[in-house]
Amino acid sequence: MKMALRLNRKFLPLTVTILLFLIMYGAGSMLYTGFFSLQVFLYLLIDNAFLGITAIGMTFVIISGGIDLSVGSVMALTTMISAALLEKSHMSPALVIPIALLSGSTLGFLMGSMIHFFKAQPFIVTLGGMFLARGLCYVISIDSISIKNTTYEAISQARIHLPTGQFISVNVLIFLLVIAAAIYLAHYTRFGRTIYAIGGNEQSAVLMGLPVGRTKILIYTMSGFFSSLAGIVMTFYMLSGYGLHAKGMEMDAIFAAVVGGTLLTGGVGYVVGTVFGTLIYGTIQSIITFQGTLSSWWTRIVIGLLIFVFILLQSIFSSREKKLGSSAPGSGGRKMVRRVLASAQIIAPEKE
Repeated sequence: MKMALRLNRKFLPLTVTILLFLIMYGAGSMLYTGFFSLQVFLYLLIDNAFLGITAIGMTFVIISGGIDLSVGSVMALTTMISAALLEKSHMSPALVIPIALLSGSTLGFLMGSMIHFFKAQPFIVTLGGMFLARGLCYVISIDSISIKNTTYEAISQARIHLPTGQFISVNVLIFLLVIAAAIYLAHYTRFGRTIYAIGGNEQSAVLMGLPVGRTKILIYTMSGFFSSLAGIVMTFYMLSGYGLHAKGMEMDAIFAAVVGGTLLTGGVGYVVGTVFGTLIYGTIQSIITFQGTLSSWWTRIVIGLLIFVFILLQSIFSSREKKLGSSAPGSGGRKMVRRVLASAQIIAPEKE
């Protein structure tokens, strides 16, 4: 019985997220004709694939106990690099895409290295990365660059029809592949388990002999890669590069991760939860679009309210966990270490 209760507490944030999505989507379906359709649901994925991809990268960072404020700027930089190389240098997409991915990964590697070797705060380092990437966009061009490359246009216009008659875009396929890869990486690899161990208790992870430094550098490198990949997906979606693309996207990515059940204190989070957080974001936008008379700023208002609610829930959840962990005199530290060891699969979980 105790083990079942612990399991329930473990999945409580994810359960709340899924229920919230179902309630919001159900409310939209009852209020607006045509909202409850498979194609409308698929549009949530089509229109928010780039957000979902970068939010997954953000999820890994937050699970490790860090933060990455550069993701939106890296996305914009990726669109500018892609557009400039395609339209001004007339390079092949086969070269442009790897170069764009390498640019974001390199910036992520540099930020991760600074955080590890200089013990700098992730907030400050990634804030610098945000300004650097956004500034480089305007070094390339202060104007929007339209993309007229035939390959990019073909990918942008491609529709993959489902047996039921609906369709998805190439961006959705990329998003689904990222989801599958991220779930495997987080839950079925030693690298993923080490991320959870670092977020749970970094000092304990060091004492365990886990490669904390290398893992932290790889986390930010991976976040840069996902941001660049999201930038490429956005380029397919927008067919342009612009320094103002993805402005504020870092906040949207944090929203998707936090509402998806990822604790800002680190150590807890699920890729699936982030996917539902992205769907919630898309549902809010869709409801406002169907309403027709509401300003787009209502999206920000609702997002802000939801963040307040989920931070409150996280605080309650964390407080309960601390009380349970320290219920026996002198056992809190030992239980914390055992949970971290078990999360990294160094030892077997403690039996109840």
